[in-house]
Amino acid sequence: MDILTVLPSNFGYAIFTYLYSWIMLGYLAVKVGGARKKFDVKYPTMYSDTHQVFNCIQRAHQNTLEVYAQWLVFQTIAALVYPLSAAVLGAIWVTSRFSYAWGYYTGDPSKRMYGAYGYIGFFGVIFLSISVALQLLGVY
Repeated sequence: MDILTVLPSNFGYAIFTYLYSWIMLGYLAVKVGGARKKFDVKYPTMYSDTHQVFNCIQRAHQNTLEVYAQWLVFQTIAALVYPLSAAVLGAIWVTSRFSYAWGYYTGDPSKRMYGAYGYIGFFGVIFLSISVALQLLGVY
């Protein structure tokens, strides 16, 4: 079976969203690496006792990784039936992670909320996934 005949024609947009998320994760990882050098925080130390800004940079990356697997699952389920909507919602979520991180990088943890609009994308793909599940169960 050819995968291109199984996936919706617009699934390519979802794939581009995955690629965008890969760029975002790489960016966050590079920022942590740079902060490790700048603040002299050696591996495997996760957090600094003396550098709050390092902790904020590290936390922005770690928090993104904590929710990334969940987002991938729901993003994929949603994109199988609603590829364009899922891609838009996914792009909102990924973009919000940059805003979240840039706010956190200030050293003021409350500024991470600059990325709160990402909940639109995150919960959006969850709701679309619920819709897919209900359709598969024949509920509607």
